[in-house]
Amino acid sequence: MSFSNLNLITPLLEVLNELKYSKPTPVQEQSIPIVLAGRDIFGCAQTGTGKTAAFALPILQHISLKKQKTRKSHQSFGTCANS
Repeated sequence: MSFSNLNLITPLLEVLNELKYSKPTPVQEQSIPIVLAGRDIFGCAQTGTGKTAAFALPILQHISLKKQKTRKSHQSFGTCANS
């Protein structure tokens, strides 16, 4: 399995590729889809197995998508010129 199979957004996949991360660890593979679905998860794994990325990647994706949504809603109001 690769990170692209986990439904991560393109900017995250590009960064992972630049950092030479091609395959998720087992904890990432199992947890990322659950977290992206908005469900809670409790995971235990040894140090160095990718737990931080397992929860950080979905959080970064959520923030990015929320930011894009906010931009689009602001654009729909148009712009105001100062006098």
